[in-house]
Amino acid sequence: MTKKRFIEFLYSPFPYFMTLCLLLEAITQFLTVNQLGSYWFLIMCNTFCLSFVFSIPYFFLNEKYQKIYLSLSIVCVCLFYLSQCLYYQFFTTFYSFSSMLNGGVLFGFLKQLMNLLLQNIVIIVIYLLPIVFHFIFVKNKMNYIYMSHNMICYIVMIYTLLCIGSSYIYYFTQTTRESPLELYNEKTMQNLAVSKLGLSTTFQIDFQGLVLGKDSAVSVITPTTTPQTLEKVANTMKIDFDSLIEKETDETIKQMHQYFKNVTPTYQNEYTGMFEGYNVILLTAEGFSPYAIDEELTPTLYKLYNTGFQFTNFYTPLWNVSTSDGEYVAMQGLLPKAGTWSFRDSSSNDLPLTLGKQFSSLGYATYAYHNHSATYYNRDQSHPNLGYVYKAIGRGLTMTKQWPRSDLEMMQKTVDDYIYEDKFHAYYMTVSGHLEYNFLGNTIANNNQDLVSHLDASEPVKAYMACHIELDKALEYLIQRLEDAGKLNNTLIALSADHYPYGLTLDAYSELAGKSIDDKFELYKNSFLIWSGSMKEAIVNNKLGCSADILPTLSNLLGLDYDSRLLMGIDLFSDAESLVIFESKSFLSDNITYYAPTSSVTYKKGENESELNRLSHIVKQRLNMSKLILEKDYYRTLNLHNE
Repeated sequence: MTKKRFIEFLYSPFPYFMTLCLLLEAITQFLTVNQLGSYWFLIMCNTFCLSFVFSIPYFFLNEKYQKIYLSLSIVCVCLFYLSQCLYYQFFTTFYSFSSMLNGGVLFGFLKQLMNLLLQNIVIIVIYLLPIVFHFIFVKNKMNYIYMSHNMICYIVMIYTLLCIGSSYIYYFTQTTRESPLELYNEKTMQNLAVSKLGLSTTFQIDFQGLVLGKDSAVSVITPTTTPQTLEKVANTMKIDFDSLIEKETDETIKQMHQYFKNVTPTYQNEYTGMFEGYNVILLTAEGFSPYAIDEELTPTLYKLYNTGFQFTNFYTPLWNVSTSDGEYVAMQGLLPKAGTWSFRDSSSNDLPLTLGKQFSSLGYATYAYHNHSATYYNRDQSHPNLGYVYKAIGRGLTMTKQWPRSDLEMMQKTVDDYIYEDKFHAYYMTVSGHLEYNFLGNTIANNNQDLVSHLDASEPVKAYMACHIELDKALEYLIQRLEDAGKLNNTLIALSADHYPYGLTLDAYSELAGKSIDDKFELYKNSFLIWSGSMKEAIVNNKLGCSADILPTLSNLLGLDYDSRLLMGIDLFSDAESLVIFESKSFLSDNITYYAPTSSVTYKKGENESELNRLSHIVKQRLNMSKLILEKDYYRTLNLHNE
């Protein structure tokens, strides 16, 4: 190749796209997941392939439109990586193609987004520099290149070689945990996939999954069954799986029947029906943390924790759609499907095991509330389908216009809806604990600033506590109203978080905790509060648990008729095996701590490779079954309402 031809090649779009994408990929990896992809050669192959795809239209345009196309492409690529990086800074996850199509949801945080832009000026400049460089130094030097026969042959040949190289890596790494082939086949946007395969590759396969459909095949690993004894009564419903299997024509559903038939159920125990017949108030508290429980600042939360059930080993994993997925796990006992809005997607599904449906079928008055927009995350579709009369801003609930809105005001304006009913169940999704944690743009924090001014702490920590003082006031008001109505001793209150307060930096969260917080698992350790006025003293539960365990635990305490085999969590009072599952396929068990992004394993009771493999299979199976329950509207095929 002559010097002239080599220079022309350098100023052609392919090496230009390739270099830019690799540079932006590396920058984004370091600024988000803080590591280069585990399969960097695979990232390079896929980036080369994408660069070719981007380059092809260039060769069919005339000189004028070649420059326009190239400039627009450069701008779009830079803005894509920038937007993903900023989204990660805000939500600690990446947006999927589906979320991008629902991007209007971000405008609910317009002020916070503006602050995010201001706080990340340096990052924005880094991503915009290639655009500036292009328009100043490159744009006018790009040569007009036509698509010759030889060029077509070269492109096809190189593209084919790169595809073969990628396939080679996919094939020969398929036996590893969280292998590239497994992540590719899932075709979803996950932090784990980004950390191993790169952002552009993950977004590409997420797009393919949305357009072409995701593989719903079931690879059934029959669960190990435990023989039932006469002394044990299983929390199951009368489901004739054998008959269902015989009649089913859908092979996937048939395999699901086979799977759930063999799941070991949880069994009734000394706490079964402890609160049977009680009224129930369930809260998902925005950004709640165990470190928000303080005897002086949040005395009601302190009371609930210290005179109720104390779950000392409880975790709230963060999922791809943060708050909405956090609600989904707690309320449905299922794990979210990656790459979509699971709660929204369940809006037309049959959900007979949720508390709203269970209690409404028992004649309870059932209400759900949220002190933010009724349509946010499409809750106006999902929450009525849970069996509730749903009220929020724009749907029957009028509140003072501010950000965030007051949990106390929401409680004051809703309690009268149900408190005089003979039997009731109410659900609240709070918002006072929402980021950002400062005294300038956060009305709740500003209103309670005087109550935290004496703290020897940074502004974000003070503001965070000020926000949760509002939640505490709401609970105090609720308890007082229940007592005045004579309902306190026969009402159960349960509270959990949607996610940890990711609006605090790790350093600020460590400051709040009063100790250094590990960002792998300890970051997600939280509290699950269960309390009733009828309780005389605290009951400590040291069993390892998580948000997926909330529904089965409450169902058992309340003596509800449910089938524990169909839920992805366990009753925390049972003797069932504990397992905390994270979006990345990381997990915690009584013996093993497995961190998927780095494939690191810690054993507590001695190394056991077979147990690690068994638990890894269970994790993947539960994630897969949760996905299929959502996709197939599986509960409807079981017709549980007739039981």
